Amino acid sequence: HVQLVESGGGSVQAGGSLRLSCAPSGYTDSTNIITWFRQAPGKEREGVAARDFDGRTTYANSVKGRFTISKDNAKNTLYLQMSSLKPEDAAMYYCATGWYGGSRLQASNFRYWGQGTQVTVS
Repeated sequence: HVQLVESGGGSVQAGGSLRLSCAPSGYTDSTNIITWFRQAPGKEREGVAARDFDGRTTYANSVKGRFTISKDNAKNTLYLQMSSLKPEDAAMYYCATGWYGGSRLQASNFRYWGQGTQVTVS
């Protein structure tokens, strides 16, 4: 049974920082991709940042230079460090894995999802 558990969301002022965590379990394909997505009310789910098993990263243009995706292999935990946050970054943030192929930032290309963690920027 695959589980992805996100944490670290919260409320922050514009210009502030947050670090989100994603802890996957029950998923043995360590060569797969893990991506952070976000979804604001009334908007489509959009890919924010992806990390391949070899460390290659992919970022949405809207977050380049502000967000950093990383992984602690010892803890088997994926992080999303978010800095210089803007009100438009406010959303529910999800991590996903079980990539089928195609774009690393396209939600329909991923099989397993966490429940999300809320980020509010005021």
